[in-house]
Amino acid sequence: MRGNVMDTARVTSTRMSRISAVSVALLVLLASALATPAAGNAEPSWRYTMVAFSNVSDRDMDVYQSADGTNFESLQRPAYRPPTGLVRDPSIFRNTDGMYYLTYTTAGGANIGFARSSDRVNWTHLMDYPVPFCCIFMPGTGDGVGLAPGSVGSAGSSDGPSLSPFVTKAWAPEWFVDGNSVNVILSLSTGGGFVPYVMTAMDPSLSMFSMPVPLVGLGADRIDTTVVKIGSDYHAITKNETKKVIEHAIAPTLAGPYRFIPGGADWGTFREGPSLVQLPNDVWRLYFDGYTDGKYFYTDSSDGLRTWTPVQELPGVSGTVRHFGVMREPS
Repeated sequence: MRGNVMDTARVTSTRMSRISAVSVALLVLLASALATPAAGNAEPSWRYTMVAFSNVSDRDMDVYQSADGTNFESLQRPAYRPPTGLVRDPSIFRNTDGMYYLTYTTAGGANIGFARSSDRVNWTHLMDYPVPFCCIFMPGTGDGVGLAPGSVGSAGSSDGPSLSPFVTKAWAPEWFVDGNSVNVILSLSTGGGFVPYVMTAMDPSLSMFSMPVPLVGLGADRIDTTVVKIGSDYHAITKNETKKVIEHAIAPTLAGPYRFIPGGADWGTFREGPSLVQLPNDVWRLYFDGYTDGKYFYTDSSDGLRTWTPVQELPGVSGTVRHFGVMREPS
């Protein structure tokens, strides 16, 4: 009996040890699961792509990338040179076909350029698109006389007042995607000052566009207009060529009517090339070119573009890049 009792005790002890080991292992696994966020709740990581021309050349476009929208590193320099003309004021977005599309100022009259890439490094020229002779006797283009101290006039002012009945210049095109609608915001002129307009893509290949429609309320002598939608509101950030400042306007629809925000942020004088991109946690970042300073700046808003952080110089690329476009996508 003693031997049987001892054997039974050993068996019981062994079983208890195994149960304890299994319990400990289950507790460790449970603690690990609780400490590790579920994949669906993990904060997504982002990649920011910048396309820019430089102080050295406006015939070549450079591509940079960043993980935080602040510290950009060169991806390809240069990445693209069009067959003819310039590649100023580039704007980039990724279409539903997975391809990256570029639009830019060619400085070739009323033409804007388009290119496409699968990897952001190798680009194929698609076309120089002639903006339709839409805006006969386009009102309000003005005579292109800038009023800021030290100003040499508005963009294109050397061409004189608006004498042509048709569009003679199409500059600073900017992509804007609104749901399933792909649009290009651009600045049109019949000579002298510019007026903001929008064209909408008519086909999935982005080879045909609607007639340009004015962004009502922004008025004349404004250029470099970019638009974002927050909630149900459309926000236009545009350069006032008369005062040489960047202004902010808001509208219920893309076409307007826009009203300027009174007492808006003071980002300084001689600013142009605004570009907006969304950061994590509903923060928006505005980049702009301090072209007389030879520097590039940025400022952030965390309350829907109502208030802004103090302006800071963009590290690394400031002093090299000019009027650029930025897009965000999951990395």
